[in-house]
Amino acid sequence: MDKYTIVISFDDETQRWYTINDDIPLTLEDGSLDALICRIKIAALEVLELNNMPHTGISLIFKVEAQSVMA
Repeated sequence: MDKYTIVISFDDETQRWYTINDDIPLTLEDGSLDALICRIKIAALEVLELNNMPHTGISLIFKVEAQSVMA
């Protein structure tokens, strides 16, 4: 089983969640974390298939990074 770690970060300036992934050529953003995860699941399979990479039986591991500056 191929495993891919997807790092999701929050851009405080734009108030959007985003991912940039090199293992699966993927760059996506969304205002909602849940919506972004759903989009990643769909897009990852499509991108892998289009790039003739194994796309069945894969495992996506999500790591969410967010930080906040407190005044």
